[in-house]
Amino acid sequence: MHKIALSFLFSFAFFVMSAQEVMTPEKLLQINKVSGKGLTKDGNNLIYSISKYSLEKNSTATILYQMPIAGGEAQIITDYKTLIADKSISPDGKYKISTAEVKLKNVTGKDFYPEVSSSNVQIYDELNYRHWDTWEDGTYSHIMYQPVAENDAEPIDIMAAEPFDSPQKPFGGSEDYLWSPDSKNILYVAKKLSGAAYASSTNTDIYQYNLESKTTTNLTSENKGYDTDPVFSSKGQLAWLQMKRDGYESDKKDIIVSINGLTFNLTANWDGTVDSFVWNDTGDKIYFVAPVLGTVQLFEIGIPTSPKKTSPLKQITNGQFDVHGIVGQSKQTIVVSRRDMNHASELYSVNLKDGKMTQLTHSNDDFYKTITLSKVEKRMVKTTDGKDMLTWVIYPPNFDASKKYPTILYCQGGPQGALSQIYSLRWNFQLMAANGYIIVAPNRRGMPGYGVEWNEQISKDYGGQNMQDYLSAIDELAKEPFVDETRLGAIGASYGGYSVFYLAGIHEGRFKSFISHDGIFNWRSMYGTTEELFFVNWDLGGAYWDINNADAQKAYNEFNPAEKVDQWNTPIMIIQGGKDFRVPIGQGLEAFQAAQLQGIKSKLLYFPEENHWILDNQNSLVWQREFFKWLKETL
Repeated sequence: MHKIALSFLFSFAFFVMSAQEVMTPEKLLQINKVSGKGLTKDGNNLIYSISKYSLEKNSTATILYQMPIAGGEAQIITDYKTLIADKSISPDGKYKISTAEVKLKNVTGKDFYPEVSSSNVQIYDELNYRHWDTWEDGTYSHIMYQPVAENDAEPIDIMAAEPFDSPQKPFGGSEDYLWSPDSKNILYVAKKLSGAAYASSTNTDIYQYNLESKTTTNLTSENKGYDTDPVFSSKGQLAWLQMKRDGYESDKKDIIVSINGLTFNLTANWDGTVDSFVWNDTGDKIYFVAPVLGTVQLFEIGIPTSPKKTSPLKQITNGQFDVHGIVGQSKQTIVVSRRDMNHASELYSVNLKDGKMTQLTHSNDDFYKTITLSKVEKRMVKTTDGKDMLTWVIYPPNFDASKKYPTILYCQGGPQGALSQIYSLRWNFQLMAANGYIIVAPNRRGMPGYGVEWNEQISKDYGGQNMQDYLSAIDELAKEPFVDETRLGAIGASYGGYSVFYLAGIHEGRFKSFISHDGIFNWRSMYGTTEELFFVNWDLGGAYWDINNADAQKAYNEFNPAEKVDQWNTPIMIIQGGKDFRVPIGQGLEAFQAAQLQGIKSKLLYFPEENHWILDNQNSLVWQREFFKWLKETL
C-alpha cells in the first residue's frame, strides 16, 4: 500500500516537473502588467489595473480593480475618479487644473507662408529643435485652470505667452503641478530657458502662480540644478527633489523640505540618491525609495525641528527585490510595487513598524507556477583597483554545474542607472537564461547604491575603470568549470551599447559575439546630433573642438569606439531606432557600415518608428526573436 502511494507521488511529481516550461518571448509579452492607481480617500482600499496584451488581436485589454489593503477579495470597477482624491481639483473645490498645447512660435513653412499650405519644411534658428523622439512644432504644454462650476468658462493659462513647457516634455505629467493647501496658488515645474541654454542646462525650477495677483514667483531660483516633484504634507509643508549641479543629470538627488520659511536638506548627509518619495499622513515623516546594493528599497526619514539637526533615517524593507514605486500610505501601512529578476511587478503592503511585506495582487501567480525559474546569485568580484563589486549571476533553469554554458556579459545603460532587480520586456534576464545562457551583470563604476563616489566615478572616464570592471566580472566567471570560456558574448543598450562598441575594440579575443542597441559609436557625430547637450558636456567634458580641454580630448580620442574600430574582428548585431534623438540614427548606421566594410559578420536591426526604446509589442517580439537568433548563430 505504501509502495503504491510512494510510486504515485513520485510519478505525480515527475509529471509536474516535466509539465513546467521555460520563459519564451511570446510568454513574456503576455504577462499581466499591474499598475497601482492609488488609495481610496478613506485610505482603506487599493485601486489598481491589470493590462494584458493579445498577440492574436494586437491589442491590450485593461481591467480596473478595488481591494482592501488589509487583504481580501478584489472587485472589478468601471471607474475610480470619484474614489481617489483628484489632485487637479483645488482643496476648496472651486477650481480645476487642466493642461493644453499652446501654439506660440512659427516653425513650419505654412506658419510663415500660409499660401504654401502643402509645404512640409521646418525652419529653426536656435537649438532644442527636437527632443527625445519629437521635432519641435512651436507648441508648448501649459497649465490652465477654470471654475469647477463653470464647465464652459474659458480656461486661464497661468503661463500666458511663455514659450516653456509644464508639464515638462517628454515625460512630465501630474507630478509637475499641484495646488497649495489654501487653494490660492498653483505650483508647477518648468525649465524656463531656450535655445542652446535649454539644451545645455538641467536648471528646472518650481514656480508659484498666485490666482489673485496673477503673478508668478520662482521658489527655487538659488538652486541651479534640477528641482522637481513638489508635494505638500498634511501640515502644509512643501517637499521636493533636488540636484545641485547644473548640467549633471545624474547628480545626487536629495529631499528638500521648506517649513515656516526654513529650508532643510533631509538627505544631505546620507551617501545615496533618492528615486521618489511620499509624505506620511501626519506630516512628520517622509517615505522614499532608493537604490542600495543592487536592489531598490523603502526608507523612512523624520522631519527635524531645525536645519542644524540630523534627520533620523532607517531602511524599512530588505531583500533581493526592487521596491520601485510607492502607490500610497495609510496609517501604519504603505502600498508599493515590487519586482525581481524572476517576477514582473505586483503590489504589496508594507507594515511600517517591522517592514513585513504582504503580497496584495497575484496577477501572474498561476503563470509562474508553470515556469521553471532561474537561480539569481549575488557574487562579489574583486576589481583591478582592489574594490569589491557586486555582480548578479543568473543561471539557466535546471542549471547543471557539470555542464558548460555559453555566458553573456550584460552592460547596463545610463550610464548611471541602477542595475537592480529589474524585470524588462526587452532586457529580461529570466528570458535570456531560459534560452540556455548564464548572464553576468556587474554593478560596475557609475551605478547608484554604493555611495556617491562610486556613482560619480564614471563621468569623464567612460573607457576607463568601468571597462576594467566589466572585464573583471567576465574573467572571474570564466574561471568556473561550468562556463564555456570559448563562448562568451557581450550585450547592452544606450551606454551599454557604447560599452559593447568599445569592448569590441579592446577585448583581446575574449568575446565571440556582440549585440549593441542604440549605442554611441562616434562621440564627434554624437555631440553634433544629440539633443540634450548637458549630458555630453558633463560626462565627456565639453565639445570636440575644445582642443585645450584634456577631459574632452581624451573622450573624443582614447574613449571613442570609432577610433578603435580597426581592432574589430568579432560578429556584431546593431539595433537602432529611427526616432532616437538621444543617440541618433547615425550612430548605429556608422557602426554597421564600419563592420560591413571590414568584412565582419554583422546585422542591422532598424526600427524606423521606435525611439531609444522598443515600445510596440510586435516590434518587441521581433526584437526578441532576432536577439536569440543572432546569439544562436554566433555564440
